[in-house]
Amino acid sequence: MGHARKDVEGTKQFVKKFVRYQEGAERYSIGLTKFQELAKEAKAVYKVDKVALVNCEIFDKFLETFREY
Repeated sequence: MGHARKDVEGTKQFVKKFVRYQEGAERYSIGLTKFQELAKEAKAVYKVDKVALVNCEIFDKFLETFREY
């Protein structure tokens, strides 16, 4: 009852605290431009040299504000 490497790699993707824009767009299943806009609005973007990283914890909390009950 082993796990396929693909399953392990897929799980690792959801454990990361910081992601780049492309990876975040894939993770949240939204377009790249929309993800960038939302990440900036959430103030979850960190600039390190010329790399932009998005804090997924902050972004998740921001997304919860759009939840319909």
